[in-house]
Amino acid sequence: MVLTEELVLRVLADIKIEPRKFAALYVFRNSNDIFKALVVTILTQNTNDKNALRAYENLVRIIGDITPEKLVNIGEDALANAIKPAGMHRIRARKIIELSRVILENYRGDLTWIKDLPLDEARKALLELPGVGEKTADVILVNLGKLAFPVDTHITRISIRLGIAKSRNYHEIQRAWMRILTPDPSRYLEIHLKLIQFGRDICIARNPRCDMCGFREVCTYYISNVRGKDN
Repeated sequence: MVLTEELVLRVLADIKIEPRKFAALYVFRNSNDIFKALVVTILTQNTNDKNALRAYENLVRIIGDITPEKLVNIGEDALANAIKPAGMHRIRARKIIELSRVILENYRGDLTWIKDLPLDEARKALLELPGVGEKTADVILVNLGKLAFPVDTHITRISIRLGIAKSRNYHEIQRAWMRILTPDPSRYLEIHLKLIQFGRDICIARNPRCDMCGFREVCTYYISNVRGKDN
């Protein structure tokens, strides 16, 4: 057997997506605002979505609407204190203020124009912003309905175990999933989210729950490390 889109959809069919468990998705759906989604995505870097959303909502309680102007004016100390739940709050505060300042100076605080750019130009514009890397850019792009497939630590782990990627290289893993899946932004977003939840619940970092996994027969990790022991 090989990993096909049909199998992926079948295995992930029962995975439920709760928006509050995905900070960027939750903020984007509630605001349709690129800047707000960038801020919360930066808060998710090297922490979990729950802590990132707590930090973001704490910031909302303190300053109200999240805008570049307000984040520049609040100052680094106050911002760092507000986003403590996400961890690394001083580093994140500096990143967010730098991002806000660049958007104010270069784009008058407005990023809505990115929505209308072709994919490559939109990605280039996002990657030129401070604090925005490949994954953050792709999270924004796919939520804008563009053909991007973000890769996080869960998807990396799943991909290597399945054997569709031989390394942790972001683009290798991204290309592998984009070859398997129908090129449709809504499909990419759906599978991206469901794979993350699958990685949280089933294909966990230690002691993966292979007995509950529908990918067993195409999974190199299971075939090499588990199946023989079960027989």
